[in-house]
Amino acid sequence: MGYATAHRRGRHLSADQVITRPETLAVEEPLEIRVNGTPVTVTMRTPGSDFELVQGFLLAEGVVAHREDVLTVSYCGRRVEGNATGASTYNVLDVALAPGVKPPDVDVTRTFYTTSSCGVCGKASLQAVSQVSRFAPGGDPATVAADTLKAMPDQLRRAQKVFARTGGLHAAALFGVDGAMLAVREDIGRHNAVDKVIGWAFERDRIPLGASVLLVSGRASFELTQKALMAGIPVLAAVSAPSSLAVSLADASGITLVAFLRGDSMNVYTRADRIT
Repeated sequence: MGYATAHRRGRHLSADQVITRPETLAVEEPLEIRVNGTPVTVTMRTPGSDFELVQGFLLAEGVVAHREDVLTVSYCGRRVEGNATGASTYNVLDVALAPGVKPPDVDVTRTFYTTSSCGVCGKASLQAVSQVSRFAPGGDPATVAADTLKAMPDQLRRAQKVFARTGGLHAAALFGVDGAMLAVREDIGRHNAVDKVIGWAFERDRIPLGASVLLVSGRASFELTQKALMAGIPVLAAVSAPSSLAVSLADASGITLVAFLRGDSMNVYTRADRIT
């Protein structure tokens, strides 16, 4: 299996010296996702928690909703130069869906999924996402204390082990509304980090994720809000700013959107009634 970090030598320049020293870098590698043997997309990710990533991705795109929708997830062998045996390169994953679960339309996914760092954009997409979600986080009666939210970023930072060594990864974490951290994942792509924690819950049959908070280490984009909606998460919190479309989707979906969650302050853009 792949490693999350790699080591390279680099030249460090400061005001009074130039030195060559080893540096620890975050690994970025392609992962080809197949469904029932058919290639669907390739995403650039940091190796680790690949099974969670793929299942979280398929949940966020509306292909699956519950653990029983997936039969198996497995790495594929692939014949590449220097690997004539077809042994697994750990960069191709195939998901076998349960009977009756409709696979994604390959023609659509080839254009819709490939730019996963961008996601879908525009008013029509906002309406479409709201229609395909199988869960309604807007009806979740859970509340969370402001002081509990304020403590979450520090917990997330302490759990970012690879970021501490590389400075190069995004992170996402799931919390209960009582402040207990349930899972944290890191990745070169913020969308992948969210897919991984959602996939963690999916594998444990915890979807929809009621009475939970999704915290992301960067900004709150439309795509991340979409993923929270598809997983049934009632509260999305971000350390940085939200986008206008993220706020619109959160408002339409009844998701509490918190941003600029830093130190002793935060901005609450939607469903402020959940913050006590």
